[in-house]
Amino acid sequence: MSLLETRNLRKVYKTRFGGASVEALKDVSFTVEPGEYVAIMGESGSGKTTLLNILAALDKATEGTVILDGMDLTGVRDKNVAGFRRDNLGFVFQEFNLLDTFSLEDNIYLPLVLAGKKHAEMKGRLDPIAADLGISDILKKYPYEVSGGQKQRAAVARALITHPKIILADEPTGALDSKSSDELLALFKKVNHAGQTILMVTHSVKAASHASRVLFIRDGVIFHQIYRGQSTDRQMYQAISDTLTVLARGGGRSCGDRTGNAGSGNAGSSHVSTGNAGSGHAALGGDRR
Repeated sequence: MSLLETRNLRKVYKTRFGGASVEALKDVSFTVEPGEYVAIMGESGSGKTTLLNILAALDKATEGTVILDGMDLTGVRDKNVAGFRRDNLGFVFQEFNLLDTFSLEDNIYLPLVLAGKKHAEMKGRLDPIAADLGISDILKKYPYEVSGGQKQRAAVARALITHPKIILADEPTGALDSKSSDELLALFKKVNHAGQTILMVTHSVKAASHASRVLFIRDGVIFHQIYRGQSTDRQMYQAISDTLTVLARGGGRSCGDRTGNAGSGNAGSSHVSTGNAGSGHAALGGDRR
């Protein structure tokens, strides 16, 4: 059974005075399996942020449903949404969203404090996570006293401490230098290999190349996806770059066609060819959802 499933999502925004309508999402359907690491890519205005907001229960779809571990998000009452997010979702943001008046430790504890957990349980959860993320020695420091990479590690710890069903990451490397980005991506891969499901929205080809699957969204529609299979990060990087080139040229068909080749200019569902790391062509693959 899929952990996350979106069915025929559509989102329409009305202008302030009810005039023109903007259709941000058009019939978006996909699944995420337990333990999967999925990246979503697309140009600004493609609909990826709208999609993430709906998955995070920060916005509601005009039509369609989102199912998380068998629960229909559209059925969660407004008064219960905050608790639902806290109990089921972990968030990693581009700008960290840490409170400067709290130590890193207290920032990480915050969702558990809101859930009414006792200090002994919170400490028991944090100690192994902090050790694993390499932040045990800086927990008493404040956000303004540490580097961007250390802030993001603390943000990842905050996301993990609630034992979420899925981590939603919004441009997690966007505010980091190259070294810190590499460290975070290695950390995400380690966390994913331990069984954590991750869905990440990113503009970064390098970040997306670490995922096990990449979805490409354009004009509110998922028009292509790449599966890693046994491919290296380098092969994924090249295949993603080729697909983005197709997107920029206006080529490709919707993901529903599933007949394309990312290297040839047609979009569909594919896996990265392992025969030539430098070619970047994606071989035809079936619908693996």
